[in-house]
Amino acid sequence: MILDRFRLDGRVAVVTGGGQGIGRGIALGLAEAGADVVVGARTRADLDEVVARVEETGGRALAVVTDVLVDDDRRRLVDAAVERFGRLDVLVNNAGGTGPRPAMATSERFFDMAMKFNVTSPFLMSQLGARAMVDTAGSGAIVNISSRSSDMVLSSFVAYGAGKAALNQMTRNLASELAPLVRVNAIGVGGVATQGLEVVLTDDELRAQFEANTPMGRPGSPEDVACAALYLASPASGWVTGKLLQVDGGCERPAIDVPVPRLRPST
Repeated sequence: MILDRFRLDGRVAVVTGGGQGIGRGIALGLAEAGADVVVGARTRADLDEVVARVEETGGRALAVVTDVLVDDDRRRLVDAAVERFGRLDVLVNNAGGTGPRPAMATSERFFDMAMKFNVTSPFLMSQLGARAMVDTAGSGAIVNISSRSSDMVLSSFVAYGAGKAALNQMTRNLASELAPLVRVNAIGVGGVATQGLEVVLTDDELRAQFEANTPMGRPGSPEDVACAALYLASPASGWVTGKLLQVDGGCERPAIDVPVPRLRPST
């Protein structure tokens, strides 16, 4: 049956940034499809809530407090998955994000951190994950959570957009090098109803602008992204690697304009 190819029974998945928002939605979705899920994030209470939700439905999950910017934490997350469940099949690099800041107000430190959080850490997680997948399961799949900010001009997001654009290219390069044993794909996410979009969705004027500029007329949900992640993580996409799947409500331009001060002479 074709639907069986979307199942993850007997497989083990690691999801970074899995305590809230999109990561939480992906972790719950993969668990519903049959995977044993290991969630990593910095807040223990969030992780425990996700694990409880999985276990309520008869699944198995493990919480590992993780800061993906810390090498020991990254290694501990992957090692914990293999130690508890004996293998690793799926890695979802969801942890990331950088707040808005006008380009001329963006410091070197801020820019460097955006790159480290949005592309360097997923790269290092992918190295660890790919090795564990091949050594324990023989093959696997990596799903990188990117953003439409990577390929659309969005004011005040130069650091974030650059980081996610680099993540997209990293996805393509890794896919070529790790094939055929490990598939690597990414999801270009649009505006999703999470804490990061709350300032827009709780303001009637901004929400109306956002919905009017989104062809599907609504913000995305974590479940919308989870469905795409399940496809890319499962055997259903067994002939797909090195690709960016856009999940964005049909947007081809930013749904919200972030105003920035115009550059003017100093004197």
